[in-house]
Amino acid sequence: MWWYYLLVFFGAFLFDVVPFPSPPAFTVMVFLQIMFNLNIWLVILCGVSGSIMGRYVLTLYIPKVAGKIFNPTKNEDVQYLGKILKEKGWKSQLVIVAYSLLPLPTTPLFVAAGMAKLKPFYIIPAFFIGKFTSDTVLVYFGKYSTLKAENVLQGSYQWQSILSVGFGIFMLSSLLFIDWRSLIQRKEFKLNFKIWK
Repeated sequence: MWWYYLLVFFGAFLFDVVPFPSPPAFTVMVFLQIMFNLNIWLVILCGVSGSIMGRYVLTLYIPKVAGKIFNPTKNEDVQYLGKILKEKGWKSQLVIVAYSLLPLPTTPLFVAAGMAKLKPFYIIPAFFIGKFTSDTVLVYFGKYSTLKAENVLQGSYQWQSILSVGFGIFMLSSLLFIDWRSLIQRKEFKLNFKIWK
């Protein structure tokens, strides 16, 4: 029985360690909780822990990946964005909490933080507050709104997943293709698609 909770942890970890938008980790938490009738609080604790560990690992390896696949100009552009975020202090923390409260992929947030070489501990505490709160609500909602595990299998979250993945791709594309220095320093909106090495 204990290994079911390990499955929740690793499921959430795998959803959140990848550098591209995927369905939110709470979907695997809801599915496993319903499928195996697990204790809801242990599912939330294991799932949120797995998500945080996944995002932490993502921020550690993404600078190396970004350095190999993106040209130096794009990396400097995102690092500039990270510097601006750090300068905003507590306001940035509030934005991270607010964004984490939404049932949207946080992949773009962590890819940006990793590429900007922000320390993971700069964003993880705020992410934890938002993630724990939103996942608690969503897992409870999933438990009481889904009577059978087949509803999850048949796609009761399908349109939400499609929308959230689409939004994640949009956010990641914005991060990569908008010239952030031009936008922030000169208030000029420019797209740059020559970002690859």
